[in-house]
Amino acid sequence: MREDTLSAVAAGLAKLAGVEDMVAVFEDVGVGQWLRYVTAIFEIGGAVLLWIPGKQFYGAALLAMTMTGAVLSHLFILGTATMPPAMVLLILSAVIAYTYRDQSPLA
Repeated sequence: MREDTLSAVAAGLAKLAGVEDMVAVFEDVGVGQWLRYVTAIFEIGGAVLLWIPGKQFYGAALLAMTMTGAVLSHLFILGTATMPPAMVLLILSAVIAYTYRDQSPLA
């Protein structure tokens, strides 16, 4: 869980800080820079929720949904060469969500 949290916070902070590579990625997606800010908030928020007892499922689910969007963006817009990190984070988030599935309102 620690790697997933640190990666999400680092990626979110890079997006908020306007790191050139992050700005370029969202420019290539073509939706606008507002999505970079929304994604950053989701990534940081999901990471914070992973550390709050009883909220890990929600944090992992939020990160998994965010990473699903990233993977789909790579598949259909950006190309698959830079997709592996998003795929790894999606898998880690899904495993964490599954681990804490008893916290889900559907459980």
